[in-house]
Amino acid sequence: MSTPHLAAAPRTEFTLRALVLGVVITLAFTAANVFFGLKAGLTFATSIPAAVISMALLRNFKNTSIQENNIVQTVASAAGTLSSIIFVLPGLVIIGWWTGFPYWASFLICALGGILGVMYSIPLRRALVTNSDLPYPEGVACAEVLKVGSPGDEATKHGAEDSRAGLLAVTWGAIVAAVFAAIVATRTFTSDVKSYFRVGEGVTGFDFALSMALFAVGHLVGLWVGLAMLLGAFIGWAWGVPHFSFLHEATGGSLEDIASATWSTNVRFIGAGTIGVAAIWTLGKLVKPVVSGLTSAMAAQRVRKAGDLASLPRTEHDIPITIVGAVMLACFAPIAWILSNFATETGLGDHMWPLVLGGLLYIVVMSFLVSTVCGYMAGLIGSSNSPLSGIGILVVIGAALLLVFGIKPLLEPGHEKGLVAFALFVTAVVFTVAAIANNNLQDLKTGQLVDATPSAQQWALVVGVIAGAAIIPVVLDVVNEAYGFVGAPGATAKALAAPQAGLISALAMGVIQNNIDWSLILIGAGIGVVLIIVDEVLRRTTKGAHLSPLAVGLGIYLPTSSTLMVVVGAIAGWYFDKRADRSARPEATKQLGVLLASGMIVGEGLIGVLIAGIVAFKLFPLAIVGDEFANGPAVWLGGIAFVAAIFFLYRWTERMARTVNNA
Repeated sequence: MSTPHLAAAPRTEFTLRALVLGVVITLAFTAANVFFGLKAGLTFATSIPAAVISMALLRNFKNTSIQENNIVQTVASAAGTLSSIIFVLPGLVIIGWWTGFPYWASFLICALGGILGVMYSIPLRRALVTNSDLPYPEGVACAEVLKVGSPGDEATKHGAEDSRAGLLAVTWGAIVAAVFAAIVATRTFTSDVKSYFRVGEGVTGFDFALSMALFAVGHLVGLWVGLAMLLGAFIGWAWGVPHFSFLHEATGGSLEDIASATWSTNVRFIGAGTIGVAAIWTLGKLVKPVVSGLTSAMAAQRVRKAGDLASLPRTEHDIPITIVGAVMLACFAPIAWILSNFATETGLGDHMWPLVLGGLLYIVVMSFLVSTVCGYMAGLIGSSNSPLSGIGILVVIGAALLLVFGIKPLLEPGHEKGLVAFALFVTAVVFTVAAIANNNLQDLKTGQLVDATPSAQQWALVVGVIAGAAIIPVVLDVVNEAYGFVGAPGATAKALAAPQAGLISALAMGVIQNNIDWSLILIGAGIGVVLIIVDEVLRRTTKGAHLSPLAVGLGIYLPTSSTLMVVVGAIAGWYFDKRADRSARPEATKQLGVLLASGMIVGEGLIGVLIAGIVAFKLFPLAIVGDEFANGPAVWLGGIAFVAAIFFLYRWTERMARTVNNA
């Protein structure tokens, strides 16, 4: 730990330019994350891409420092975590309660829950970061990137070149992906390569979406997750869709219509069961280390001498606990007001006080629990690997059960949907707390390693939360208007999958209304149990091989248009990394691949939101060719252009890495 004398040295850290740059990156990355989280059920971590962009841009200013770059990535990290609200909030549209996303209600859910997530995790910092040996894999990785690329004693001779190369990788990845997506929107390039056919008496098919962002997601999640999703797609479309389309003797419409309807009404609920079991299992495996780790950390904190807490160095300065308490109270007041409004809107006004007080108490208690658990999980396995969907499942089931036993017996029949909506609303607040708490301690670990001020980071994350909360309702509303969500009333063939929101809303309806086919959920749960056993055997008997049950569940739950290109990206990313192992600096080369993939997601995500806006508001027609061209030459043109673009981007990245390595 730094000495008080060194820690007190003046430095550039919490600056206006860092906040502005962090907010700009947050807005862009959040929009992209929301769009592709709804499409593929996966989001990408934003801290390292934000750090690279920051180092490359702020290097042109005087007096920049590693701590200032750390503030930028702290603000921007909200984009990767707050966007996880898409795992719950679209459920209100899916169940038909909302037709869109009311801006201020959605903003307040995200902002208040996010700020509470920051405040709840502040008292945990000393126990789980300063006095803990938790690995914090993502926090340490981000700190290493900052150290080698920022000005200062620890910067390497390659640091400046790495930062510039990283910025180029993000920028060109974004530009190429955005241009390709824009051409696809004109129908000059096809959007997907698909085929549907009969298998015996049933129907099945496949759909390769020509999406650079989905390809990039595959690169980021890695080979084994990609293969697990391929297995899920195989279970869903080689067994599930043919079996149920034959069983129900589906007729009428095209083969694609039959296959899609079978997947939507049967197979995806099997996937939901697998996801639920896998998420709870992942969470369950962490119970013992979480409890023992927290117990030992708190015990160690109690035996510290009182003198150690006096005259704390700057690197131990948190937001004062009195301010933390005041901010939390300031958040609970509007949450109570929102709950009362929502209770009235759902037709439950006669029971407003029990709902408001019970909902507020549930949020207070569950927020404390999930902050502690998620903070520890982030330190143990990293924020990106934490089973947030498992948290959401447990929270929504708990809320639904309390409403079933506490409120439902007092109501006349017909108010069940209002109870489902209220359960989702409460879950959305707690889930936002969980997502931010999951991220905050990771950021603070990065800060500890680069000699940052904790309170500055904590305020920076509040800024990031507010910025992310401002853009999320807009993006959600635009994509809902343009595409809608699978399972929502009036959903079209272009509807976004929103897998976690679909699962969580289905569970809430199942508990309160008992209107889902639990046999399908149980089949999926059984598949999940088998996968868990296989995964444990692989982990114990092989070196590095594993089969993520959660990824298999996503493969079953998602349409092939959202999974198959992820698999291709995972294989291509694995091959890129294998080639990188033969380079002079393997990790630096692999990092450029990660940044290239992140840029692809951002570029296609942003252009996707723009296209959704054009479609939603009917500004002008996008198509410039007719059906004959779109169904003929466009297929070959799109496929060839996609493969060529990916090939040249990877080769260019490899050449750039060699140039930097030889500098």
